[in-house]
Amino acid sequence: MYKKLWLVLLLLWVPTKLWSWGFFAHQRINRLAVFTLPPEIIGFYKKHLLYITENAVNPDRRRYVVKAEGPRHFIDLDVYGDSARTKLPLFWRDAVEHFGEDSLNKHGIVPWHISLIKFQLTEAFKEHNLTNILRLSADLGHYVADACVPLHTTRNYNGQFTNQAGIHGLWESRLPELLANSYDYFVGPAIYLKNPQKQAWEIVWRSHAALDSVFTFEKQVTSQVPEDKKYTFEERGITSVKTYSPDFSKAYHQKLKGQVERQMRLALWLVGSFWYTCWVDAGQPDLNHLQPLTDEQKALLEAERQALKPVITPDRPHDGE
Repeated sequence: MYKKLWLVLLLLWVPTKLWSWGFFAHQRINRLAVFTLPPEIIGFYKKHLLYITENAVNPDRRRYVVKAEGPRHFIDLDVYGDSARTKLPLFWRDAVEHFGEDSLNKHGIVPWHISLIKFQLTEAFKEHNLTNILRLSADLGHYVADACVPLHTTRNYNGQFTNQAGIHGLWESRLPELLANSYDYFVGPAIYLKNPQKQAWEIVWRSHAALDSVFTFEKQVTSQVPEDKKYTFEERGITSVKTYSPDFSKAYHQKLKGQVERQMRLALWLVGSFWYTCWVDAGQPDLNHLQPLTDEQKALLEAERQALKPVITPDRPHDGE
């Protein structure tokens, strides 16, 4: 038991920096997704709400120690050219045959990985494997949310090719940090996804279509705001951190016409819908009669929870570039 505990802690301990939506937004998305679920399963997810919420950032933590983790969070659609939508296969095996696994991993695999985790979660429901249901539900929520971020669909993920360095953190961390408490999170009930594999791709295509606004409006706001008004310094613990000023951030938010809010709403609704679809595809097992967690399983989950505490939000969504 203690050997397994040590392994979990080793895998989950990382320096206090993340990429992605950020600690705050990923947790809020997973938490609110629970409340989109139907009566048959909402009780189960509410019972485990703390775990589903706090472990929403596990995939980001694994990026530091698991080499294969990085590509699972993004896909650089622009490297495949204008015909990417017709060129990229829906199924992983076909994609590997056509492009090669190394090339695919270099440019990101998030839609294919969503499909893999969806399959694994469905199997966990079939097997009544409580530990895997919890772990995979938290992970699936993370990957679906990442696919809703426009900057996870381009090589120019942080504006490094357009003199807009830092835009990634601005869009998916700074704006939610300042404005998320004013967002409307009423999105209606989760639905059954008839073709979840295709849905995973529709998510990234929708995100990619929003990229032009992401870059164009940041340039416009930057041209209208003096340099000394664009940034500010804020105290984060014992450190003074340079970040985008509230006025600049709010001006960008207004230009985007609530784009971040819309994508966050979409993310939480889709997360709930993917969970629900996995449960239905597993035969709608009765989650009220699962075998309770053993002491060892409880200890493993608690180790994960403790390892998640020291986290701050990031600005780098890709690895190896």
